[in-house]
Amino acid sequence: MAIRTISDSTTTAVRGKSFSETYLGTWLTTVDHKKLGLMYIVTGFFFFLVGGMEALLIRAQLAQPDGKVMSPEIYNQVFTMHGTTMIFLFVMPTLAGFGNYVVPLMIGARDMAFPRMNAFGYWAVLFGGVFIEASFLFGAAPNGGWFMYAPLSEAKCGLQAVVCTPGMNADFWILGTTMLGVSSIAGSLNFVVTMFKLRAPGMSINRMPLFCWMIMVMSFLLLFALPSLTAASVLLLFDRHLATNFYQYAFGGDPLLWQHLFWSFGHPEVYILILPAFGIVSEVLPVFSRKPIFGYTFVAWSGVAIGFLSFTVWAHHMFAVGLPPIAQSFFAVSTTLIAIPTAVKIFNWLATIFGGKISFKSPMIFALGFIAMFLIGGLNGVALAVVPFDYQVTDSYFVVSHIHYVLFGGSALAIFAGVFYWFPKMTGRFMDERLAQWQFWTMMVGLNLAFFPMHMLGLLGMPRRIYTYPGNLGWNDMNLLSTIGAFLVGVGAIIFLFNLIKSLKSGVPAPTDPWDAFTLEWDTASPPKAYNFLTLPIVRSRRPFYDKKNPEIADWKTATH
Repeated sequence: MAIRTISDSTTTAVRGKSFSETYLGTWLTTVDHKKLGLMYIVTGFFFFLVGGMEALLIRAQLAQPDGKVMSPEIYNQVFTMHGTTMIFLFVMPTLAGFGNYVVPLMIGARDMAFPRMNAFGYWAVLFGGVFIEASFLFGAAPNGGWFMYAPLSEAKCGLQAVVCTPGMNADFWILGTTMLGVSSIAGSLNFVVTMFKLRAPGMSINRMPLFCWMIMVMSFLLLFALPSLTAASVLLLFDRHLATNFYQYAFGGDPLLWQHLFWSFGHPEVYILILPAFGIVSEVLPVFSRKPIFGYTFVAWSGVAIGFLSFTVWAHHMFAVGLPPIAQSFFAVSTTLIAIPTAVKIFNWLATIFGGKISFKSPMIFALGFIAMFLIGGLNGVALAVVPFDYQVTDSYFVVSHIHYVLFGGSALAIFAGVFYWFPKMTGRFMDERLAQWQFWTMMVGLNLAFFPMHMLGLLGMPRRIYTYPGNLGWNDMNLLSTIGAFLVGVGAIIFLFNLIKSLKSGVPAPTDPWDAFTLEWDTASPPKAYNFLTLPIVRSRRPFYDKKNPEIADWKTATH
């Protein structure tokens, strides 16, 4: 009997595998930064589709006056979840995914500093996202806007209540975003330690790729900005369930306390969402212009300047709440000032392109589209820094146009540039160029048709966050155009999804360095091996892989310096 038991156990060991050794298990238990990066990106794009469907429901409701697509309560839930999904569950995780995959490769490291913390960060994002979206199953999705303004989000708590028993809507948002915040803190600490401690020999801070610079600034912004949101959310939870009344004026609270706490996170958050996009564009443009980036130092340190100044501008979201004139003046000046380092980047990108041997491949056209669309968003953002003008358009569709040009015309287009640029490295295959071109032009026409009329709607007085509108205010045609544009963007997303599936199955095989690139991630297999580099590279310049491919130029540089 003992012999049979030994034989059976041996047979099982030979024939079977532990769960962690199966294909599914290797993904679910992985601590490899590359797999986790891909999981972040796939999860982010899943929520992009969810948030996109929510956006299309909103635009269908507003396509015609007196729309009946959704009830007011469902509209508020869909409206709130669209903003929350796109900001917290699409842009942030997807950019974190690029950072996870690419940063260790770019700096010549074999993994992130804390692999298990890295895995924890991903699973916290996934569970946090599922938790928030699952609120629809209970008919209690968050319904107070992605900003969850207090005391409006406490409306169900009666002022005389000793213990408040509200609905679950806002609670889903509070607990879900807190979970996502924990993930962001873990990821940010990991990025900072990785870039300060695991760089390859010779790679000083001033030789790091610009994408790494922007991820580093983003990480510091998260570390300093997220505690404000967490504190605001905890106080709101106490108000809702313990009747503490931090935000209730009638009981000694301050309704503006929420806005100060939220926007002191919420405006650095805009740069948390856009700085890694700056980094992607700063990597793509030089490669497809066949030139080094113009003004590396200015591009890098302007990112640091943007990060610093982003903590001084939050109250421009609050010009209409009755701030003292001196406070309004300060925040108007600081908001205008932050345009300077942003403009530095744009001029440096244009100088990089100028005179270059430009290749209009899919990463390049999305990067160029990013510059054009972000410029529009930046210019109307500067207009909002003018206090009298802000009074006229605050809480109108002019502001909706601004934020969508920045975050969709900006962050989303840069994300697509990154996907097309690094897809050969991640999969060993190219994406279809013709489909990429169709996607680009469909999205460009769609996003301008969707968001540009919102400028005029705002100037004509259409408030944001409304469920419907009468048909005699002159808004009908522009709302219909905006809805058509939104559905065109949706068509572009379908083209991308088809291209992705097609390319994964039958894409043209790509060499390890398909773009003749400059940075170290291209000096690895496609996709890279688990250990990244067999031997750690030695870095002697800001374009280490270019030097390796062109040793005569590298030797000349060394001799002249």
